Amino acid sequence: MKLTLKHALAAIILVLAFAAPAAAGPLEDADAAYSRGDYATALRIIRPLAEQDNASAQFRLGVMYGSGDGVPKSDAEQLKWFRRAAYQGDADAQYSLGSMYNLGIGVQQDYAEALKWYRLAADQGRADAQDILGTMYAQGQGVPQDYVRAHMWLNLSAAKGDQDAAKNRDNIAQHMTPAQIAEAQKLAREWKPTMQTSR
Repeated sequence: MKLTLKHALAAIILVLAFAAPAAAGPLEDADAAYSRGDYATALRIIRPLAEQDNASAQFRLGVMYGSGDGVPKSDAEQLKWFRRAAYQGDADAQYSLGSMYNLGIGVQQDYAEALKWYRLAADQGRADAQDILGTMYAQGQGVPQDYVRAHMWLNLSAAKGDQDAAKNRDNIAQHMTPAQIAEAQKLAREWKPTMQTSR
């Protein structure tokens, strides 16, 4: 249940947010510029879209501030842009905001707040958020320890191919009764992704 590796992978995913295939449209043009290291062009395209409340652009601008690509590295600006996108329901921003609270990046570490944002991303089907949410329930981080919920979230993530989640789910199952496992499996079967915002 190592969160460090998960967060390293999350950082890679954030950078890959700009690696989308080229297609017509300003965000795709910004992604292409970012991918080739032309951060000034990417910023010139993304900033006006972000200021016009385009959640995808807000997320990308947060990534740029987090990495210092084309802008001064700033946890405060990263937090600001991730928060604006997250409030609009952007699952990537919700996951990233959860990670900032989980690790205490630019904010005081707050597991309960991290759990809130991971839950919003997990509810939209993000396997990595489901994995971390399951781990937090298993460890009682930001929430009372709950193996049934932990198993459910890890099972959902494992169903999407996350091998670490499958191992963690199986380890947790050793501490559960057959009835608890059955309940967790039922919850996982009944789970449906939703589109939501935190407001």
